Amino acid sequence: MKRWQTAGLGTLAVLALAAGGAYAFRTDLTLALVRWQSAQDIAPNRPVPWQQGPQAAAQSPAERPPNIIVILFDDLGMNDLSTFGGGVADGRIKTPNIDKLAAEGAIFTQAYAGNATCSPSRAQLMTGRYATRTGFEFTPTPGGFPRIVPMVWNDIHPDRPPILTHSAAEAAAPPFEEQGLPPEEVTVAEVLRTRGYHTVHIGKWHLGNAPKFLPNAQGFDESLNMDGMLHLPEDHPDVVNAHVDFDPIDRFLWASAHSVTSYNGGEKFAPGGYLADYWTDESLKVIEANRNRPFFLYLAHWGVHSPLQATRADYEAVGDLGSERLRVYAAMIRALDRSVGRIMAKLEAEGLADNTLVMISSDNGAPGYVGLQGLNAPYRGGKGTFFEGGIRVPLFARWPAQVAAGSRIALPVGQVDVMPTLAAAAGAPLPQGVAIDGRNLVPALTGKGAALRPDAPLFWSSGYYKAVRAGDWKLQINGKQGKAWLYNLAADPTEQRNLAASQPAKRAELEALIKAHEAGRRAPLYASTFDTPVSIDRTLAEPYRAGDEYIYWPN
Repeated sequence: MKRWQTAGLGTLAVLALAAGGAYAFRTDLTLALVRWQSAQDIAPNRPVPWQQGPQAAAQSPAERPPNIIVILFDDLGMNDLSTFGGGVADGRIKTPNIDKLAAEGAIFTQAYAGNATCSPSRAQLMTGRYATRTGFEFTPTPGGFPRIVPMVWNDIHPDRPPILTHSAAEAAAPPFEEQGLPPEEVTVAEVLRTRGYHTVHIGKWHLGNAPKFLPNAQGFDESLNMDGMLHLPEDHPDVVNAHVDFDPIDRFLWASAHSVTSYNGGEKFAPGGYLADYWTDESLKVIEANRNRPFFLYLAHWGVHSPLQATRADYEAVGDLGSERLRVYAAMIRALDRSVGRIMAKLEAEGLADNTLVMISSDNGAPGYVGLQGLNAPYRGGKGTFFEGGIRVPLFARWPAQVAAGSRIALPVGQVDVMPTLAAAAGAPLPQGVAIDGRNLVPALTGKGAALRPDAPLFWSSGYYKAVRAGDWKLQINGKQGKAWLYNLAADPTEQRNLAASQPAKRAELEALIKAHEAGRRAPLYASTFDTPVSIDRTLAEPYRAGDEYIYWPN
């Protein structure tokens, strides 16, 4: 063999080894590239120039329309609260402020999120309309997410069903910033402005990042928007981080996320602390600035969504729970509960508590990918499924001027009902020429007016995966897998006995409801770009076993 041939083979060998090594470490290399591409300069924190309302009130708080505060948590499981007798870490972590608010008002005991992932739920809450009307069916994902997350999943979980990608759909999808709720949709903020409300958004939005989709273009006078996905900078001296290395979404977030905010779409700057605390600080300023006029505050917390981060003070306060990840998660819950307590105390201090309607909910159930058991107990499933654990959420309403303390309302309701309910509470007319799917729940809250039908159907849709609840019966259909799940929730509230095969007439009845609901629908604004397998009964921290039941979730 000649010298040049030997050298050539050596070069090829080196290249082959390099390529093999690069492939073996492609997840780490890809995420390193994401981190490098995501780097940005962030301006220092600055005071938010909140608009100041009148110095004196033209009417007393009791004579004005009620102030309205909606506090929305992110990925909160039903068992994350002690309100229902549970709580994180087998009930060791209590939520006394949230429990107190619930006890002083009404608890909807059968309340549902609009969807099993965040953005479509938020769209329903804002508009009172299903995705079949708005087309806003899938959660927007950042650039690269539909390719990188499946790659990481398939690398670290070769024993599990794969994430399936749709390259053509990803190529055809609009940019992340342009994946938003259509501007022509009328939001609850726009409706309340017709009654003279000052409208403020603080926190997560996730309904589009281009200017035409941002809160200020959707009826909010002011917005302090979440522009990053860290609760605190990863290297902040007061933060405790819990990485979830078996979750590809968590790994992508750590690589791409920042702690950053903006006011009214302006320059991005650093938040003034841990997000739950910072947003609460700013909420108190908003309450004070608007104490003499009706206001609507939409406080959309990022907690307890991953990345899992807590303040060191909260981490120390909850103590050793036997798991670092659980301890950080519990500390995050503690921060959210403190937020509610501080807001209620401010309302009392300003003399506004009696005629302020405060609603609390979550955008969906807790996810299995954080690897913590029991967050949605006693229900099966979690985020990314239409089982009860994915869509059953808290819904509390405190309004002492109108709602009796200790009220418990068994009526099945959804977040699609929030917009018309808030409009009715404020005495604001619904937009003309716009079909509203939700129902006004004020009669159920106050006990005044005609009773609402308990068998009115609620619908959920994510591509080929659909569900309906009508009365006590609930049907899920997954077209990709050719599966159906039918349950009588009155007899089987935790969905243990699938009656799809043994109750064909009831299944056909509910399938007909779904078909009628989907008839003439607006197509999704953009196609699903990947399908994720979601275990129904196991967290991602638990080993996958052949025969484990799972669904494919399109997004």
